[in-house]
Amino acid sequence: MQSNKISIKQFLKYFKIAVSGKEQEFTSGSIRRAVFMLSIPMILEMLMESIFAIVDIFYVSQVSVNAVATIGLTESVITLVYAVAIGLSMAATAIVARRIGEKDNEGASQAAVQVIFLGVIVAAFISVIGIIYPKEILGLMGGEADLIEEGYGYTQILLGGNVTIMLLFLINAIFRGAGDASVAMWALIVSNGLNIILDPIFIFGFGPIPAYSVQGAAIATTIGRGTAVIFQLVVLFYGWSRIKVSFRDLVIRVAVMVNLIKVSLGGIGQFLIGTSSWVILMRIMSEFGSEVLAGYTIAIRVMMFTLMPAWGMSNAAATLVGQNLGAKKPDRAEQSVWKTGKYSAVFMGIVSVIYLLFAPQIVGLFSQEAEVVKNGALCLRIIAAGYIFYGYGMVVINAFNGAGDTKTPTWINFICFWLFQLPFAYLMALTFDFGPLGVFLAITLAEVLIVVLGIVWFKKGYWKSVKV
Repeated sequence: MQSNKISIKQFLKYFKIAVSGKEQEFTSGSIRRAVFMLSIPMILEMLMESIFAIVDIFYVSQVSVNAVATIGLTESVITLVYAVAIGLSMAATAIVARRIGEKDNEGASQAAVQVIFLGVIVAAFISVIGIIYPKEILGLMGGEADLIEEGYGYTQILLGGNVTIMLLFLINAIFRGAGDASVAMWALIVSNGLNIILDPIFIFGFGPIPAYSVQGAAIATTIGRGTAVIFQLVVLFYGWSRIKVSFRDLVIRVAVMVNLIKVSLGGIGQFLIGTSSWVILMRIMSEFGSEVLAGYTIAIRVMMFTLMPAWGMSNAAATLVGQNLGAKKPDRAEQSVWKTGKYSAVFMGIVSVIYLLFAPQIVGLFSQEAEVVKNGALCLRIIAAGYIFYGYGMVVINAFNGAGDTKTPTWINFICFWLFQLPFAYLMALTFDFGPLGVFLAITLAEVLIVVLGIVWFKKGYWKSVKV
């Protein structure tokens, strides 16, 4: 009993250190401690991101089925923005982590500035398209006329203000690469705390603020993320991060930017493959009507709540790989991946049992329409059946990215998503009339295949010799 009390006391002590960001040495000492110190703030960061998704869908589901479906269609398009943001962020994490491992803090700061410049340029281009063509975008995704008319304002604001999404991703990736995961966590707390407060105000109206319906969700989101970006920039210039940026650093460094683009291309390609596959799956789902689409959207949002902690652990693995390779400790980098993968798989296995048992009740919290609940619960159960694979796979794939080897996951995604998932989903759902079940099965089986290929490639060890 006494030892149990001590372990709880130790856990709380380490938890406090982890969220405070005081621990910054991850290339020596206990690997388990390093995984814990990085994973805790990254898991909390990702939990905040998933809470944001849950809150959005909770309030919007009270507006209409079309409003929920609008979010689903817009999110499937905005994932293309995420693809670029995550691709660049993988390069940022890999390069910053490598420089920190080499004790080159100035080089890490220079890379950070070039990442921000690239993010602003890309976001400006996407904003123009989103502001001018929101109705056309929803139409291309299969949205019906009444859905487009009700929801295009949401699409317009979210895409028009995508610079907040882009910079939030990129600057948090810089902090994670530096081992300052707690700063990234606090940025998400600021962003999502504001979103939770502002969502009902702008959706349903409050005092002098009119009810903007589904458009209000986009307004709240953009304000919340924008405020968090300001917080990040203050920390970068004046704060407590290991990365310190001064105004004299605000110049374009061609060599650093070229290196960054080179590393990020694989990451961008990797996620463009994954997200374009996601967009096509959403398009297939739209063939079955708004109720099915709404059920699918709710299930995916609920799943994000538990996928994000696993993603947080995979980010911890990426940082550990990058910093330990920079410190010339490849064996320690590899051990970090296997340990983190095991922890992630155990967590996801526990969650899968909950989803398998209580899927209808969980989806029922967001909608009382029988068809929506039926399809959402089916989606949740089928995809949760592969959760253990997701947990391990995320860690292994992100370990490649942390090493700067973004090409290997790109090939894995190409094989699993384009050559397997999409043809399988189309044939099962439409040709063989399995309906939505065919899409859900395609998602789960593709993720299992990713894990198998990822482990085989990782064991070959080529990632240890990648230069960034």
